Amino acid sequence: MPKTGKDGHARDEELPSTLQRSGEKAQDTFAKTYDAAMEQYDDEERASRTAYASLKHTHEKVGDRWEEKDEYGPSDAHAEGGRDSRAPTAGGVDANASKQHLYEVAQRLDIEGRSYMTKKELVDAIRKANDAATRKAREG
Repeated sequence: MPKTGKDGHARDEELPSTLQRSGEKAQDTFAKTYDAAMEQYDDEERASRTAYASLKHTHEKVGDRWEEKDEYGPSDAHAEGGRDSRAPTAGGVDANASKQHLYEVAQRLDIEGRSYMTKKELVDAIRKANDAATRKAREG
C-alpha cells in the first residue's frame, strides 16, 4: 500500500510509529522514498530499507521520533557504504555528528555518565535510550 496520499503527503496510518510521532518533513521523506522504491523494486523490505536510508541523510532518531539534522549526509558507516555495506548501523543515531552534538543529544535524553563517554559510547548510549523510548511509546 502506498505511504503517500493524493495530497502528496504521508499517510499517517501507513507509517512506522516513530514516524507518526515525527514532523511532516520526516514523514514525507520516508513515504515518498518508500513509494518510489516500491515502484522500482516491488519488494516491501527493500523499499523500507531504502526509505530509512534516505531518512537518515536528513534526520536523526532522538528518543521516540525523528528530528531534522543540521547537515545533510549519511548518519553512520553503514549508510556511507551503500547497499552492500557490512558496517554496523547506528540505528538512526547520527554517528557522524560531532562529539559535542552527541553529548547534547545525550543530555536531552538524560543519559547518565555522558560527560565521561567517548564518541562511540555516546552513540551506543543514545541508541539504547532511543530504543527504550520507542518501546515505552508503543506500550503507552
